[in-house]
Amino acid sequence: MVRVLIVDDHALVRGGLRAVLDTTDDCEVVGEAATGEDAVDQALALRPDVVVMDLSMPGAGGVVATASLRVGLPSARVLVLTTFADDARVRAALAAGATGYLLKDATPDDVVRAVRATARDEVPIDPRVARSLLPAAEAVSDPQAAPATSGPVLPPREREVLVRLARGLSNRQIASELGIAERTVKVHVGSVFRRLQVADRTTAALWARDHGY
Repeated sequence: MVRVLIVDDHALVRGGLRAVLDTTDDCEVVGEAATGEDAVDQALALRPDVVVMDLSMPGAGGVVATASLRVGLPSARVLVLTTFADDARVRAALAAGATGYLLKDATPDDVVRAVRATARDEVPIDPRVARSLLPAAEAVSDPQAAPATSGPVLPPREREVLVRLARGLSNRQIASELGIAERTVKVHVGSVFRRLQVADRTTAALWARDHGY
């Protein structure tokens, strides 16, 4: 069971997140907090596995609270859930020790998957956010070109999918660019994950950057 602490200064958001997580069999909301200071106090008392953290709150914001939690309760993992996708806030949150970064327009299923991934110490990051962290991926001009460094050999179509995934595109956007069905993109993404031996889009995007895609 994944024990979750929800931190947001809006009661409606906290209630919505609680309702989403309460529908699962493996997540339990153990507490709520409306400020960064309260988040740290609650986390130290309740010892959650995952803290779902807003960034903009009265008093100490989410970045400060995240840094405090990484010192006071290093076993807890922080999943940022915010409206902000700008590079400065993303980098500040990750530098403070956040494990994942999700935007508030995520679907309920995305939130649940991200909480589970965070509990496993994976790195769930919204593809739109990952794009800002991967500037090298934007420099690729020929998706058919072979990778610059060694690694698994991907078929041409999977290389095209990986390049666009590294740019932060969703499956729907990739399908639109390549002129193929979204379900076909999903199949290619799964195949890319297996070939690269990665578990999520962010890790695949980082692999693409490091291998010259």
